Amino acid sequence: MQYKLTTPVTKEMLAPLKAGDTVLLSGTVYTARDAAHKRMMELLDAGQSLPFPVEGSAVYYVGPTPERPGQVIGSAGPTTSGRMDAYSPRLLDLGQAIMIGKGARNQAVKEAVVRNGAVYLAALGGAGALMAASVEELEVICWEDLGCEAVRRLEVKDMPLTVILDGSGNDLYQSGPATYLGWIADHKKKPPNIDL
Repeated sequence: MQYKLTTPVTKEMLAPLKAGDTVLLSGTVYTARDAAHKRMMELLDAGQSLPFPVEGSAVYYVGPTPERPGQVIGSAGPTTSGRMDAYSPRLLDLGQAIMIGKGARNQAVKEAVVRNGAVYLAALGGAGALMAASVEELEVICWEDLGCEAVRRLEVKDMPLTVILDGSGNDLYQSGPATYLGWIADHKKKPPNIDL
């Protein structure tokens, strides 16, 4: 199914989402990669506030390229999410609701998603221009010294995403290949020569 969501979101808004569903996300999305996540952990360890309201937030793992004249943002394809695995459970426990990136997540992240009724959404890797097209506004809100990894506030409209991890513990990276191979077996066809 396809859902339209606007941030900030609640657990109740995310509860119907299942791995494999698509989402058109609108509202505020914050950008942060591993360098910014490390700094966020340092703030928390020092008893300080995060640079954005974490409750119900969406964080996109992206380091956009510089925008060209007349553009809001440059290419904005996702970063490999596993680089944030060490930090994500803590942020989810503090109320972050949506993670956006690409690639599989570790078991601790999966457990934190279920524990908090959160979701992990995949952006299209290799389609930075498509992802950038949904960005209507951009503001660097902290750590400008990190360059492309500075934390930004994006205002997005209908950003196209796919649910990978849902609040029930389903993981599209596990169920997708199994479903595909089941279909092949049911239809007595040989799968193409690809690695799954």
